Amino acid sequence: MYVDDRVTRRYSEPFKLKILSELSSGKHSKYELGKFYGIAPSTINEWIRKYERKDLMNTRVIVDTKDEIIRIKALHKEIEQLKKLVQKKDMDQLVDDAYLEVAAQKLGYKSVLELKKILDIKP
Repeated sequence: MYVDDRVTRRYSEPFKLKILSELSSGKHSKYELGKFYGIAPSTINEWIRKYERKDLMNTRVIVDTKDEIIRIKALHKEIEQLKKLVQKKDMDQLVDDAYLEVAAQKLGYKSVLELKKILDIKP
């Protein structure tokens, strides 16, 4: 007896492309084609990746209820508001830094850090 009795199957390129074209036609699923031709669905998935046919991979369908859609819209609105607040805070910080830089130059300090120490402003 042989230790490894597995059969190694090799499929031709035209055969692989034929399977993918049948799958893309939408008449049969991966599992139906696998049963008909004796191919594992995971093998078909490998061919999909090999030939970069991501359109044939399983897609996820999301069904949202009206409440979920309202909640998602509210969250998106809140995210936009928070982005604007962060942007405003960054702009305020830039303006403050520019004022301190001008003040340090006008008052004759060597650096802004020296002025911040005197004014007790954290760097």
